[in-house]
Amino acid sequence: MTPVAATLERHQVALCLAAIAGGAAIGLVAPGAGPIVEPAITPVIALLLFATFLGVPFRALGAALRDARFAGTVLALNFVVVPLVVFVLSRLVAGDEAVLVGVLLVLLTPCVDYVIVFAGLAGGAREKLLAATPVLMVTQILLLPLYLLLMAGPAVVGAFDLRPFVEAFVFLIALPLGVAILVQLGARRVRAAAAIRDAATAAMVPLMMLTLAVVVASQIAAVADRAAALLAAVPVYVAFVAVMVPLGAVAARAAGLAVPERRAVVFSGVTRNSLVVLPLALALPAGFALTPLVVVTQTLVELVAMVVLVAVVPRLVRPPSSVPPTT
Repeated sequence: MTPVAATLERHQVALCLAAIAGGAAIGLVAPGAGPIVEPAITPVIALLLFATFLGVPFRALGAALRDARFAGTVLALNFVVVPLVVFVLSRLVAGDEAVLVGVLLVLLTPCVDYVIVFAGLAGGAREKLLAATPVLMVTQILLLPLYLLLMAGPAVVGAFDLRPFVEAFVFLIALPLGVAILVQLGARRVRAAAAIRDAATAAMVPLMMLTLAVVVASQIAAVADRAAALLAAVPVYVAFVAVMVPLGAVAARAAGLAVPERRAVVFSGVTRNSLVVLPLALALPAGFALTPLVVVTQTLVELVAMVVLVAVVPRLVRPPSSVPPTT
């Protein structure tokens, strides 16, 4: 790791919090900037993931794809444990259908994009999460209508268009991943792979800061305008993080995973697919006008939580201390 990258990584939590604060200031002081900045969300996330994929040695992906224990743990956590937790927590907002649908929509879908970045920053096995993304994406597309049917009713299910899921997978995962693989293959031929990985590592924190600032700046004004109506969802989101961190840690430990895999499982269980499901929320009928802002509120809560967890998870999930031999 270069000195610049090491310095940025050492101060990454403070820098990311500063980016969130800066984005919030821009969005609140100049509310008109939100619609201008919003189209940049997908490109900056794609760029962030491209840098992430560049730093992943793709020779490790073959082994990651064969790790059934890790994949099984991630799937069980996200599609068995999480729905049970979400059902219980969502009862707190069951009286408002628009808020309920937003909460269900975002919390029932595991993240497949920047979770890889945050897990990597916390020393998690990002290559394992990368290998799991296609399965996570397909599984949530198949199961989301079922969970919504059970928890919100058939009328809500009939109002959704799942096309944004496919588009998000293509533009946020498949395209950056494919370009990163081509770059790595070309770099191997000219013996520049190490330099490219170093550059990708150095770019991670600045790109994360840019992503956080863009997302917050584009959405904060709309959330602030409806803050009173959205307030009910905030405790649900905070409780979800507080519950899923220990549940993820326990599930990963019970599965006998190594420390990097356990950290990745924790992040997968906590981080949600808010930026991907937002277009789904926007496509709902007029009666659900509040639902997209409920999704955006989760994004804002989660971004702060992720920055904190980058510092907390390595302390919570760490290698066992060496025990001195008894005499």
